[in-house]
Amino acid sequence: MTRPITFHEAAALEVTDAAGFYERECPGLGATFLDEVQIALHTLGEFPEGAPLLRGRIRRKVLLRFPYTLMYSVRDGQIRILAVAHEKRRPFYWRGRQ
Repeated sequence: MTRPITFHEAAALEVTDAAGFYERECPGLGATFLDEVQIALHTLGEFPEGAPLLRGRIRRKVLLRFPYTLMYSVRDGQIRILAVAHEKRRPFYWRGRQ
């Protein structure tokens, strides 16, 4: 059974911004990025504790084809995406999000 997935408002903007960037770089690449995010979300829904813990209750799911990581927590029967973070920019900027 998959668990419901919700996004922090800033994480939702990060997905949109990254997809827009890739689409501007190469038409169709933005959609490929979104497909990769969907695959990762499906995996998280099926196996929420499958990604390694980063700190406390925060886990990190690395995207396979893009340099992004989904930072998330599992609480109260749901998965909360806290950040869609580029792996080379501003580490831990998302701390404090819930």
